[in-house]
Amino acid sequence: MKKEISKKSKAELEKDLNKNIIALMDVRFGVAGSKSKNVKEQKTLKKDIARMKTALNAMI
Repeated sequence: MKKEISKKSKAELEKDLNKNIIALMDVRFGVAGSKSKNVKEQKTLKKDIARMKTALNAMI
């Protein structure tokens, strides 16, 4: 995932960032309702979001 982020354009990163933010909200609400079985998913989504934001800030 790390190498893929650096190869993407700004528009693609913003699109993926929004998608991951929505996925993180879904995971959070799923955990609250005990629907999620993968407890590490929230942690990986947070890290991916941080990587994307860092890459976007580096492009500016």
